[in-house]
Amino acid sequence: MNPNTRRDFLRKTLTGATALSVGGILPGFSPKSYARISGANERIAVGVMGVNSRGLALASNFALQPNCEVRAISDVDSRSQEKCIAAVEKIQNRKPAGQPDFRKVLEDKDIDAMVIATPDHWHAPAAILASKAGKHVYLEKPCSHNPHEGELLVAIQRKYKNVIQMGNQRRSWPNVAAGIKELKDGIIGRAYFAKGWYTNNRESIGKGKVISVPSWLDYELWQGPAPRRPLKDNLIHYNWHWFWHWGTGEALNNGTHMLDLMRWGLGVDYPTRVTSTGGRYRYQDDWETPDTQVISLEFANNTGMTWEGRSCNGRTVEGSSVGVIFYGENGSLLLDGGNSYKVFDLNNKVVKDVKNDLVIDPRNKMNPSQALDAIHIQNLFDGIKKGTTLSSDILSGHQSTLLCQLGNIALRSGGVLDIDPKNGHIKNNPQAQKLWKREYERGWEPTI
Repeated sequence: MNPNTRRDFLRKTLTGATALSVGGILPGFSPKSYARISGANERIAVGVMGVNSRGLALASNFALQPNCEVRAISDVDSRSQEKCIAAVEKIQNRKPAGQPDFRKVLEDKDIDAMVIATPDHWHAPAAILASKAGKHVYLEKPCSHNPHEGELLVAIQRKYKNVIQMGNQRRSWPNVAAGIKELKDGIIGRAYFAKGWYTNNRESIGKGKVISVPSWLDYELWQGPAPRRPLKDNLIHYNWHWFWHWGTGEALNNGTHMLDLMRWGLGVDYPTRVTSTGGRYRYQDDWETPDTQVISLEFANNTGMTWEGRSCNGRTVEGSSVGVIFYGENGSLLLDGGNSYKVFDLNNKVVKDVKNDLVIDPRNKMNPSQALDAIHIQNLFDGIKKGTTLSSDILSGHQSTLLCQLGNIALRSGGVLDIDPKNGHIKNNPQAQKLWKREYERGWEPTI
């Protein structure tokens, strides 16, 4: 191929997301084959921050994309960083740099975008720093630890006009998008109520003991914006999800995906009323967030939704561990957590069944849907290169994240929340308003 032909080839093949196969690679080509076709200047250079679990999967998936090169890996755990570097090098045949402090990666003018898959308390502060450094951002859900941070993110994107995409990948899954379109086109009449859920069988995290910081961990940088607390042996890596100081509970860990789909399908932005019930019921341990929770939201267009999270009882709903069902005037539409949907009439008869064409494991906390997620990544790249509308821009990501946060605030403040439907703000509730933002370690406060 001459250079012009090669660029035309890449442009035509990479604009069609539906042409992507497993890991974003077109049939008949390997990553190394693509590397020979596409010059380094054709590829988007990314750094990845937070690579112990989900971040490792994302780094691998970005490395698999033919129009991308992973240039830098950042993690405060030296073991995780080295493991991810080795995995990425094997995929793209070029070793990325290892830099524990991601702020030094932001100084590299050759880096186009940062992928952020850290604990929740770092999501918004890291994305804000990346934006200020002139980088585009792929930000894992939830986009923020608290509503104040979400609003900062929206403001920072408007100021710097970079691309910030949240990782609620189902927005880009073809059959899910087709199901939502059918819903909006009236396949079940007017949809007026939605129910979402997540179930799992998580074990107790026990009672933690204060320990010395191990040699492989930069705990100071891990804490970052969060006020300092001693390290306990049941915190790192995954269990931070269940502590309010760093995490946001199952509602934002997994509920974000389903509440986003419900908000999308019902065509709503901010609610008018939010209630929530639940608690830490299954075990008596250090776990602070609810292991069982129901969030209910009402909207000004006479619609409503609920989300049920059960972290410690894996009994499925509608035959699926995770999913959403919409109820309408003439029937129901089910999204079962995969790239598929079913439509039922009012007599529970299946009138349409669009099958899942790829295996999805919703309980796989690291990499449930690599091939489908590649479509979301390509949407990010199209947004960067061509100005294509994102499947999940940061305003949309904030609005969906906020639904979960309001549910947690309702639960923690012990009452019903009345919400301004114009902006999602809590009305006339000083106790709940205290949870709108958090305290920060001095000198680490995120700013626009």
